[in-house]
Amino acid sequence: MTQTTKTYEKASLKKLDKSRVEITGALPASSWETYRPQALKYINETITIDGFRKGMVPENILIAKVGQSAILEEMAELALSRAYLDILIDEKIDAIGKPEIRVTKLAPGNPLGFTAITAVVPEVTLPDYTKIAATEIKKSDTQDTKVFEKDIDEAILKIRRRHASHENHDHDKMTQEEHDKAIDASMPELTDAWVKTLGDFNDIPDFRNKLSDMIKEQKIDKVKEKARIRISDALADATTVELPDIMVESELDRTQAQFTADVERMGVKLDDYLKHAKKTLEEIRKEWRPHAEKKAKLQLILNEIAKKEKISPTKKEIEEEVSHIVEHYKEADRERAAVYAETVLTNEKVFEFLEQTK
Repeated sequence: MTQTTKTYEKASLKKLDKSRVEITGALPASSWETYRPQALKYINETITIDGFRKGMVPENILIAKVGQSAILEEMAELALSRAYLDILIDEKIDAIGKPEIRVTKLAPGNPLGFTAITAVVPEVTLPDYTKIAATEIKKSDTQDTKVFEKDIDEAILKIRRRHASHENHDHDKMTQEEHDKAIDASMPELTDAWVKTLGDFNDIPDFRNKLSDMIKEQKIDKVKEKARIRISDALADATTVELPDIMVESELDRTQAQFTADVERMGVKLDDYLKHAKKTLEEIRKEWRPHAEKKAKLQLILNEIAKKEKISPTKKEIEEEVSHIVEHYKEADRERAAVYAETVLTNEKVFEFLEQTK
């Protein structure tokens, strides 16, 4: 059995702020200098020199053109890419994002010195999350889920207005008051025959009963959503965690992508919107930052609770959610959709667990 050469010498670790780690180490010459042929091949295939085909430049001419230092730098980059991964595995570093790698010593026949700074998954010190959840759930008012006759009447009025005839009305020349009067005048009459056209309804009493059930479900969902917001806020306030910038920036990028899509759906280009708002994208991202930090922190908390309580969706649940996503978004990447689906389903299960606590 042949013994493989270790890609790096001993690496030392130093904890920095914002959940970052600095790695200082060196690669033995016997390790990093083996990348010379690979470095020469890569440079040969990417450079253009008159009189030679790409990848076919003789080594002496290539060195004369790019210089020895460029080759050494490419060797260092290739060697450090491999060694960095080995260090993460050996030292059990849970890194996120791309590292900032700086070469501190680069000379033929000598160890390759380097430092690397990387963000890591932060340590989350959880509070008594079940107690917090129980406290916030108790604040929910059961009155908020009751359905009153006026709720049903208002819902029916909205439905009738939505089905009002818009014919023979020049809405552009109408005031808002005239427009409302025209809509009210052309509303369909509330009859057994009309409610049957709306769906599986026998008559007006049946329509009102089923509408009441729908309103009840909506109110229950609203109360649950408000409780979840309170639980989220209370958990975030009571949890200690150092957020890496990369997590906040990633959340800001998602917010920006969603914001851009929303603006463009209204038929407005982002640049035009910014000009009209008299703001730069940097200023808007700064406004979004507190929300992004809160969202990133909450996700870490939910991840930690899921880990501690061994909460996770089944493979079947993830596959069903991915199929649902791909069905509605044809261009969605299945792998990314699977990661998203697992996160969403896990979050839902964590909240369901918290809601069951007494």
